[in-house]
Formats: sequence, C-alpha cells, structure tokens
Amino acid sequence: MDQQVKDKIENEITNNEVCLFMKGTPEVPECGFSMAVTNILKLLEVNFKGVNVLADQSIREGIKVYSEWPTIPQLYVKKEFVGGCDIIKEMFENGELKKYLQDKNISHKQ
Repeated sequence: MDQQVKDKIENEITNNEVCLFMKGTPEVPECGFSMAVTNILKLLEVNFKGVNVLADQSIREGIKVYSEWPTIPQLYVKKEFVGGCDIIKEMFENGELKKYLQDKNISHKQ
C-alpha cells in the first residue's frame, strides 16, 4: 500500500470517532454484510461515517492491508479496529457492543 492510500485511510479513522469501511453507503449498502453492520449501528443510534470502498479500489485493498483483516466491512471506533460483520453481530447480540461503545464514550441508544 502506498503512503497516499495509507494517509487517506488514517485520515478517515482519525477524523471520525466511528468509521465503517463498507461496500456502498449507510443509506444504500451494497452487500448483506455491510447492511447488517449498518443496521446494528442505526439500531443503536450511533453516529458513524461510512466509507464506500467500492468507490476507490485502492482504499478497498488498502484497508485489508492496514487492518490485517481480509474482509469488508470493517468497523473502527476511536481509531481502534473492532472487527467485521460476524464480530459486530456477536458483540451486539451478547450486549458487548453497547458496553464497548459506553466505555469509549460513544453516544448510543441505551
């Protein structure tokens, strides 16, 4: 990954407390996994930035290298990689996601 791509990724992660690298947009997710994570965040009323990796192939490939995680979506909270769809769904279902957001002082539905 070149430095310009790394800088773009870091800029999104740094400037958005909750950042979701996804296929499509929060309004129109373009894959079921991205839709699932988007729906969880919306259900919890979390304000987040969606980064559409389909709009930029270098970001799509770069985020996988950056996080050392092979799949998309990828959720970052306060610069920390939380996980992909399966991890977020599991965290949501067992209540861990709410606790995580609370610990990070991220506004969400109680």
